[in-house]
Order: sequence, then C-alpha cells, then structure tokens
Amino acid sequence: MFNLAIDSKLRGCDLVSLKVEDVQVSGRIRERATIVQRKTGRPVQFELTEPTRKSVEAWIAHAGRRPGDYLFPSRSRLSPHLSPRQYARIVHAWVESAGLESSAYGTHTMRRTKAAQIYRKTGNLRAVQLLLGHTKLESTVRYLGIEVEDALAISEQVEL
Repeated sequence: MFNLAIDSKLRGCDLVSLKVEDVQVSGRIRERATIVQRKTGRPVQFELTEPTRKSVEAWIAHAGRRPGDYLFPSRSRLSPHLSPRQYARIVHAWVESAGLESSAYGTHTMRRTKAAQIYRKTGNLRAVQLLLGHTKLESTVRYLGIEVEDALAISEQVEL
C-alpha cells in the first residue's frame, strides 16, 4: 500500500478506493494507470515502478483480490474498502514502527514524497502540477512549500 501511495501521489480517499482493474489488466500490473480524482473530478495518470508492481502483485495474490474488487478491502461490513481514516491509522502505526514521530507524518506525506523528489531533481513545476492533478500552478507551489530561496537556487543552476 505504501509503495503504491508514494508512486501514485494520490490523496488517501483515492488510494483506498482503487479497484484491482485500476492497476491490473489481464493478470499483469500496469506500468501506468489513470484514475479520476474524487476531489477535482479530473483524471490523473501515474506510473507504477517495478518495486511497486511487484508488491501490488504480491498483495493481490495474497489477499485473493480479483477484478471488480477493491484493492484494499475493509474489515467492516459498513464499507467495501478501507476508509481514509483507517488508512491514516495504518500510516501512523507504520511511521511509529520505523521509530519516527508519527505526528510529523501522515497520508499527505505519502502523496507529497515523490512529487517533492521530482521537483528537487528537475525543478519542473509544470510536470509536478500535472502529476498531482492540480489545476493551478500556484497550488503546486504552495503544496511543495517552494520559497523564493528554492527558486533562486534552481535559477543559479541554469547557465545560458
């Protein structure tokens, strides 16, 4: 689940509502997937790296999930899939088990992780905007916490 959360850059509500066919076709895990975001109603595409494909494939086999099933089922009869709140509890427990302060991390940390790495390595805000499904570049700037110092550091690396 955590590999997929980081690769997909999806909000928790979208991650927990993924179905098997969103990530698997004809028994193979997709290299890329597209879903429509619940918050914006806009499609967003994401890649599944090799480690993520392997872990998702193992999870589907272990859990006996089939096309049409939610990827992360709920144990409660009230919901067919894991709730965003339960996902948050799992993230906090995982962070604590890694010896980190759980209050410093959450489900949005999973969403932000790869986006921030992409930005740091490329400086390409537009690419990060598209990957996150943001409609405004300003939202992406705020989301990543980009400051004037960051922008200047990138600018200094560019030689004309």
